[in-house]
Amino acid sequence: MVRLFIFLAAVQLVLFVLALISALSAERVRNAPRLVWILLILVIPLAGPIAYFLWGRPAAAPREGTPIRRTKARPSSPDDDPDFLRSMDTEQSRKDRETLAQWEKEFKKREEES
Repeated sequence: MVRLFIFLAAVQLVLFVLALISALSAERVRNAPRLVWILLILVIPLAGPIAYFLWGRPAAAPREGTPIRRTKARPSSPDDDPDFLRSMDTEQSRKDRETLAQWEKEFKKREEES
């Protein structure tokens, strides 16, 4: 029985250290602010680290070759976004029409002067 107690205490200590290091070194944590997770790990001996590993640890980065899952399909760059392209097209068309009208006025003035 004493061996089991020592083993469980060692497991708890390892979980505590790993969770604390992970929470302190992670760029972002999930479901709660970092300070809350650190306090939870420190105050609740076994359940805190287990809860952090289950719900607070950041999701692992996708591995090479695996498809990236996105919650919402969005364009990766502006030239892939149809709304952006449509706005650019209408804006460019308006500028082109204004430039053409200005050139026509200048051409008519030159013809009249000649």
